[in-house]
Amino acid sequence: MQRIIKNGQVVDETWHLLAKDVTLDVIPNCDDIIVPLNLWREHAHALKARDGGLGVWLEAGDEIEEIADDLAHFQVIALEFPAFTDGRHSSTAYLLRTRYGYKGEVRAIGDVLRDQLFALKRVGFDAFALRADKDPFDALKAFEDYSEVYQASADQPLPLFRRRA
Repeated sequence: MQRIIKNGQVVDETWHLLAKDVTLDVIPNCDDIIVPLNLWREHAHALKARDGGLGVWLEAGDEIEEIADDLAHFQVIALEFPAFTDGRHSSTAYLLRTRYGYKGEVRAIGDVLRDQLFALKRVGFDAFALRADKDPFDALKAFEDYSEVYQASADQPLPLFRRRA
């Protein structure tokens, strides 16, 4: 069983991340699933009628505006990082939290490494599915790398100079 970091703790994964090529007929009715955006586009009505939890995952090129009107249907939004150097979804997470007011889980998936965790948490991620070869317990130390932040972000809307005034 895969373990993820969620809200600063290592927990067992309970959601099933479905493959890009999955079809609607093989999806169980009561499991908690995270579906690819294409499946959501094609079968949103049927997916909303399921009994289990529902999440969606977006690839690096997918725009959050496509599902902005549907955010209330998702308990989890998983944002894929295809490579450690591709940070496009950092902006997506920030928009989810600040522009759209999304309160559910925002999860980083794909090529996610310890070095990214502190910055990803700042922009709105609260769950992290690390790359399979990485230890989630070791990665927890990333949240202790800095004791103070200067810039405003999703996790701290005021910059340091405003907080000190």
